[in-house]
This record gives sequence, C-alpha cells and structure tokens, in this order.
Amino acid sequence: MPDVSATSVPTYGRRPVLTTVTAPHPTTLSGALRAAARLIAANGHHQGDYLPDPFNRVLRTPRLSRPLSIVAAIRVAVSGRHVETELSERAISVLAGRLEITEDDPVVHLDRPIECEMHVAAWGDVEGRTTESVCAVLYAAADAAEVTA
Repeated sequence: MPDVSATSVPTYGRRPVLTTVTAPHPTTLSGALRAAARLIAANGHHQGDYLPDPFNRVLRTPRLSRPLSIVAAIRVAVSGRHVETELSERAISVLAGRLEITEDDPVVHLDRPIECEMHVAAWGDVEGRTTESVCAVLYAAADAAEVTA
C-alpha cells in the first residue's frame, strides 16, 4: 500500500470526473420568483445595472456568478441567460404590482413590460436596499402567486 499523508491522497488509478448538474428551469410563476430569490441569496443583490461589468471589461468571472439585479435574477432563473421570456416578464409584472417606492410614485401600468421592469429596478436601486429584503419580497410574492394560482 502506498504511503498516505495528509497532503497526498492516493487515487489508486482512478480519475476524478467533473460532472455538472443543472437544476431545471422553473415553469410556474411562484417557481420563477423563488429561483430568483435563491440566485440573489447565493450571489448578492446588485444595484445600478443588471450586473457588475456587463461587458466584461474588468471582471473575468462568469456573469451568472456575479451579483444580479432583481430583473436580471428573474430572467436568469427562468431561462439560464439574461433574456426576456413570457414567464419572466409575467413574474416581473406581478412583482411590480406588489412594490411601492414612495407614496408619490406614478401609477405603474402593469400591461407595459418596460414600465414594470423600470419600477422593479427602481425599487431595487433604493439606497440601503439589502439582499435580505430583496429575497424576502421575492419569497412573499412567490407565496402570494402560489395561493392565487
């Protein structure tokens, strides 16, 4: 038997095989919101843009392992990439209907996707907004969507 020390673990001729398991993308509104909350909890909440350094001028880390905005997290959770889908836009619309920045906010037209996106992004960009508060709102919206479904 070969000498085994704390820094040298024998492989006995075996080769490690890298396997990646990807979670299936959500197909329900509540699943999309919960998946977005898990992404933000794991990577952090980003304010000001969809993600830090979107054009990879400085960072070399994969985009999906960087902190994400709420809108980006919903889109990535649904499709695996930052693209608009019917489910992601519906999730953003439902979330926009639940969020209030100030009492003086203009009325958000929930039938206009760009207004919903801007409203959710503005809520996430409020100074002092934490990852925990973002996740709490996403989980609450997921629970409400599940009850009404």
